[in-house]
Amino acid sequence: MNESVSYAYAVAWDDDGSLEEALSGLLGVADAPVHLVRAGASGDVVVAVSPVPERDFEEGALRAHLEDLDWLELVARAHHRVIEALATRTTVLPLRLATVYLDDERVRLMLEARWEAFADRLSRLAAHVEWGVKIYVEAPAAAETPAQPSADPDVSPGRAYLSRRKAQRHAREDAYRDAEQAARRVADAARDYAVDRLQHRPQQGELAHGPGENVINDAYLVPQQHAESFRTEILRAAEGLTGVHVEVTGPWAPYSFATPAETEPARGAAP
Repeated sequence: MNESVSYAYAVAWDDDGSLEEALSGLLGVADAPVHLVRAGASGDVVVAVSPVPERDFEEGALRAHLEDLDWLELVARAHHRVIEALATRTTVLPLRLATVYLDDERVRLMLEARWEAFADRLSRLAAHVEWGVKIYVEAPAAAETPAQPSADPDVSPGRAYLSRRKAQRHAREDAYRDAEQAARRVADAARDYAVDRLQHRPQQGELAHGPGENVINDAYLVPQQHAESFRTEILRAAEGLTGVHVEVTGPWAPYSFATPAETEPARGAAP
């Protein structure tokens, strides 16, 4: 068994050959130094990699680690730190978390096989950033208020309860209608700036940390020169609407639009 495998973070442009020096000192997963793998001595498309312990990424160990939120958070932070460092200097195609190969030679072979597709995608994404847009339906205030006895002595507790439930239901229905209107406003505003859109599944369960129920979770690809205008217009989508919150995150490297390559992973790799 090898002591280490190659963890791949992203594919990137290095058209002037300066990226390796610019990344000097950058540490990735397991605090290992990041370096570049090229398809040839003068290749301008590279893969950022670092060595990681094979014992942590073989199939059984990786399956267990993916259930360990503390371990997963450490790896995710390092993964995204490397990608963001690359993105400040060049165009990148982020790879999925925990993408590993048996060694750098396997990475090089993958890069050679996919070079044309990578180069085409990098050209398309050059000078573009990703913005995330989430729309939340906020819980109606009435649903969070403790039940109070009716001031009308002729109204029974049962009727008062049903009346409160009806008011809560109507407030909820109004919030969903407003969320639909906000979604239309977002789509209309985005048409003026975004060149692509990807609809993700709304976040639920442990992934949901927003102010209410997440009903829209989209990613937009926007030219850098329109980035701030896009953000400003999208945030206006919830103006005048009750019970709706619009959240804009970014700008990010184009994670949602990278279309990662087909991989030949090492045992336990998450392609």
